[in-house]
Amino acid sequence: MAHIDHLFPTGRGFSQVVIATGAKHIFISGQCAIDSHGQLVGKGDLAAQTEQILKNIEFGLRESGATFENLVRMTIYVVDYDSSKREVMQAVRNRFIPPDRGPASTLIGVSKLVSDDYLLEIEAQAIV
Repeated sequence: MAHIDHLFPTGRGFSQVVIATGAKHIFISGQCAIDSHGQLVGKGDLAAQTEQILKNIEFGLRESGATFENLVRMTIYVVDYDSSKREVMQAVRNRFIPPDRGPASTLIGVSKLVSDDYLLEIEAQAIV
């Protein structure tokens, strides 16, 4: 069973430090807003794309025997980042990840992702 401690939680869905021990490490590749049929969800809509990505991560976690509670690290890549985009993503993220027990996270602004229609991409790591 994993043991995960969140040190210095920010209340904004991530912690400054996460200490995790466990037998299984789960690495989820960068997820974009693609549904189970390979179709883009939310063209031009950051909130809709954030939600689809978190659903994809949730599915990967569940299939690996984990939940968002086991998440220890996320890296978020956002096209043409500005602070208003963080607020949009945060509102969606709060529905999936408790604001006071979030993983260690990094948000990186990028000029472009693999498709012009992708507004963000998220990688995740969990331990169980």
